[in-house]
Amino acid sequence: MKFGKSLPYIALIIGSVIMLFPFVWMLSTSFKAPMDIFSLDIIPENPTLQNYITIFEESLFLRWFLNSLIIAIITTISVAFFDSLVGYIIAKFDFVGRGVLFILILSTLMVPTEMLIIPWYLMSSELGWTNSFWGILFPGLMTGFGVFLMKQFMEQIPDDLLNAARVDGMSEFGIFFKIAIPQVWPALSALGIFTFLSNWNAFLWPLIVIESPSLRTLPVGLSFFSSGEAESQWHLIMTGAAISVIPLIIVFFILQKHIIKGITLTGMK
Repeated sequence: MKFGKSLPYIALIIGSVIMLFPFVWMLSTSFKAPMDIFSLDIIPENPTLQNYITIFEESLFLRWFLNSLIIAIITTISVAFFDSLVGYIIAKFDFVGRGVLFILILSTLMVPTEMLIIPWYLMSSELGWTNSFWGILFPGLMTGFGVFLMKQFMEQIPDDLLNAARVDGMSEFGIFFKIAIPQVWPALSALGIFTFLSNWNAFLWPLIVIESPSLRTLPVGLSFFSSGEAESQWHLIMTGAAISVIPLIIVFFILQKHIIKGITLTGMK
């Protein structure tokens, strides 16, 4: 009986070890010398910080890091604002074509990103956005998934609550920011994490639209350590990857309590 109760915990521990092992291996490799990276030792016999020194001094790693950070922050703020605003309008305002508009937004989720690459590039080329931050940013400033998610949560807000605010003379933007947003903050936090993560790890589109080395994002910059005629520099790749997870960990720990609240939330207070 006791074994049966402990079985789920054993399964969780095993699953955690399996999930954490690649991260531990990556961190371990970042402290190994190039000739030791294929050794099976988890703890390096001769740990070194030379990989970190090399990646900062002999590459544009810091610039790539800042580029990715700026792009991820801007897109996250944009998606959080516009997607929640559109979701609020569709959920709480009755206007002609509302259902059709929502269906059209949902239909964008069915289109693979790879099919949009050519139209995006043609548009960027015509408007002079290639090889610029704006060229990377514009496809991700709004998302159909975010609109859908926020609409579903906005519908749970009682209309009487919003009408009471209108009677008190509050503006629609005031109602949106002061009443609607606090009610859906768990969903907005989840959307923020997903958006930040997807833009931080974006590779294909930044690789296509950016030519200048100084404008590369972090995933694109790290990929050049494994390209060319020389052998892949796995020690530098692992070092860069180890540093690149720091913002993701910070964002998750800041917003995790809101995610948990969103999962456990079963009704309006």
